Amino acid sequence: MIQTVVAPKPLSSAKAAARPLYAELADSLQNLIEQGTLRPGHRVPSVRVMSRQRDVSIATVLQAYTVLENRGYLEARPQSGYYVRPRPPSLAPEPRMAKPMCKPSYVGVNDLTAEVMEVALNADYVPFGSACPHHSLFPTKKLARMLGSVARRDPTLIGRAGMNWGYEPLTREIARRYLQAGVPIAHDELVVTSGATEALNLCLRAVTKPGDTVAIETPAYFGFLEIIQALNLRALEIPTCSRQGMCTDALQEALKQNDVKVVMLMPNFHNPLGSLMPDEKKQRIYELIAQHDLPIIEDDIYGDTHFGDVRPKPLKAWDRDGRVMLCSSFGKTLAPGFHVGWSAPGRYLERIRRLKFINTMGTPRILQKTLAEFLRDGGYDHHLRSLRRAYSQHLHLFLQGMQRYFPEGTRFSRPQGGNYIWVEFPAKVDSLRLRKEALKHKINLAPGSLFTVKDRYRHCIRMSCSQPWSDEMDTALRTVGELVRQQL
Repeated sequence: MIQTVVAPKPLSSAKAAARPLYAELADSLQNLIEQGTLRPGHRVPSVRVMSRQRDVSIATVLQAYTVLENRGYLEARPQSGYYVRPRPPSLAPEPRMAKPMCKPSYVGVNDLTAEVMEVALNADYVPFGSACPHHSLFPTKKLARMLGSVARRDPTLIGRAGMNWGYEPLTREIARRYLQAGVPIAHDELVVTSGATEALNLCLRAVTKPGDTVAIETPAYFGFLEIIQALNLRALEIPTCSRQGMCTDALQEALKQNDVKVVMLMPNFHNPLGSLMPDEKKQRIYELIAQHDLPIIEDDIYGDTHFGDVRPKPLKAWDRDGRVMLCSSFGKTLAPGFHVGWSAPGRYLERIRRLKFINTMGTPRILQKTLAEFLRDGGYDHHLRSLRRAYSQHLHLFLQGMQRYFPEGTRFSRPQGGNYIWVEFPAKVDSLRLRKEALKHKINLAPGSLFTVKDRYRHCIRMSCSQPWSDEMDTALRTVGELVRQQL
């Protein structure tokens, strides 16, 4: 989207003489960005167009754009032009880390999870509580054409049962991408699953029996809690920082004091906190768990949604003996509707294959073949760059909106990837009551109590920022802020 920039009132000749023209131009554009006239992701006029608009030389415009790049307001994209760069809002306090649990607990997930997910399917509601990215973020038309082409070339794929561990061209593409991320995985070590949820489920079943204890982050993704409850396991919540992930000291103490059978975590852009565990901490976690000879189940579903220049390594990169069971899917990056995921379960490969066979036998070959062709020929890396820019822009705009409308004392996580923000309101706020009031305004929220087995996070919510920013989003955020203020 190219924005026509309206020039502010001319500067007095005295002022103009006092500073170089490029500095004046840079300052005026910076003001337009800070006032919201030019929003993150907007393309600014080309150098030639800006030169004509402001009646200055091309060299002056180039100098001004360079100044704004150095200040962090613009970014240059090769063969595309200059764009307004997402900028973090003024720093607000981050959410506080929870206290450790004394002992593990069985999970008592109530009907609230189903209610939140059911409302998420209703397009009449603003989906702040939804985990589903907006369909416009994905190359759905291109995938549809490829799916049709695959079906026309080999219609027997529709009539054959999907008994397989994985379609080899797809597993080779996945393995190749992990190799680029610093994780050497052979393609035949992968099991393709029906989404990441099945991969996580199979891994937990492979290494536990009913009554066993699973160490998890807190707050925890409620999907983890649902699986743990379904398998009649106990959860031990480990305090987790909104910036750097699971607390290693708390984990070390928990492993000493409890008979933990497996550790389950999300090091890269944790849901719901958005935290990114540093490499040295990933290595420390691996070494600590190896000392206790435990398996690790790693959910890396958000690894490719990073906002930086380099994809963060999965914890699997430090795995020396096959104890890390890596799980992921294309659900957040390419094709949510395909429900195609995978696991690289290391030493537990044969167990996972047997469980996969009795669970769903195989994942539809026609979907695997379509994805393999897209990864090979469809410009997946180009799509990922576009997707990451969109996620980054959405997060920054939502953060700015929440800091504008939510009351003083509210704390926010500041993710560097993914599409969630963890919000901690002042302690008097009841997020369950907040959700009920928000539903009256057609707004769906995910209360903090969804993300724990204990009575925690009653004053917190997880905000999904996967929807494109719009006036509707702005109005809905303002409404949530008003409802919070009413409680206070």
